[in-house]
Amino acid sequence: MTRRVRVLHVIQNLNYGGMERLFADLVRLLDRDRFESHVLVLGYFGHFAEGLEQFASLHPPPRLSRWSLVHPGALADQIRAIAPDVVHSHAGVWYKAARASRMAGVPRIVHTEHGRERPDPWLARRIGRLASGYTDVVVAVSDALAEQLRRTVVRYPDRVQTILNGVDTDEHAPRADDGTVRTELGIPSGTPIIGSVGRLEPIKGYDLMVEAFARLCGEEPQPAGPVLVIAGDGSERPRLVARVQELGLDGRVFLLGWRRDLASLYQAFDLFVMTSRSEGTSVSLLEAMSSGLCPVVTAVGGNAAVLGAELQHRLVEGLDPETIAAGWRDALAGEGARTRDGARARVRVETRFSLRSMTRAYEDLYSSVRKVPSPRRSAEKPPSM
Repeated sequence: MTRRVRVLHVIQNLNYGGMERLFADLVRLLDRDRFESHVLVLGYFGHFAEGLEQFASLHPPPRLSRWSLVHPGALADQIRAIAPDVVHSHAGVWYKAARASRMAGVPRIVHTEHGRERPDPWLARRIGRLASGYTDVVVAVSDALAEQLRRTVVRYPDRVQTILNGVDTDEHAPRADDGTVRTELGIPSGTPIIGSVGRLEPIKGYDLMVEAFARLCGEEPQPAGPVLVIAGDGSERPRLVARVQELGLDGRVFLLGWRRDLASLYQAFDLFVMTSRSEGTSVSLLEAMSSGLCPVVTAVGGNAAVLGAELQHRLVEGLDPETIAAGWRDALAGEGARTRDGARARVRVETRFSLRSMTRAYEDLYSSVRKVPSPRRSAEKPPSM
């Protein structure tokens, strides 16, 4: 019997966000007859680690010194003890995980980039370029991100490949609103709900979303009209709460924090919006589209590729609140067109962004460890720029 390929996933934490949710789904779906999964966090486990021990061995973070980015010896020791065939790191831990894996003699090192800023800061590009020298395959979650990595980050462009994110289209299927969310929040039936799910971090542009909603409501918001519901958490939450109060939007903007009941939220939304400043392939966007929601999103990163030709008119060209509000206003005004675009969104995710297709692509990548020799180079001498 052929020994299973031992895959060690390295991630900062599993607390909240589309990347972390996708990571947990991938670990759960990997073929356990072919792959032995391990998960190592460098920070802490968090929400999405719950129940994951049924599918993988979970490893607590090593005690890393302040110099671990320069010489991640403790991390290399822990990786060496696990003895993986493949190390697969995810955004935020690339350089440290790749270098430690090379120090530990791991045969195959894979990294997935889930999104980068545009323009990418100089230091981030430099660290990414160094990390790419230790990495055998760099996965981008969209073609736009892959091109950015080839042009500005990865030392050997032929090591970059695209694997599109995917979501569970059965879990996120169109369903009638059962009223649970409206009852919880005190939102009357018939009041349009503009919804969003994501990390409350600057790159996701939730400050732009709040300002755009204020434009949509007018300078003196009235009780009637749409409400904005945002699920997610992050460092921007206190600032967003303060701005909502300053704008007099209490009772019109709901910041829910981290939620487990995303399917219920999607069925309550009338429109799904994102105002990201940069994006790879958003998991929340895919889930919302799979749920039959019409999307209105900023034209950044992989968003255009997710919407496709049939939904290009729902892209917002520009990152100013008035332009964003205009896009929402147009979608809210035409219920028939919004419904048709929601149906188109569902079909697009079913045909292009299934979770099973994504998982198979990663399984093929992990299986190649026995077919492709890994380049050997000293980890004590970083690759040249």
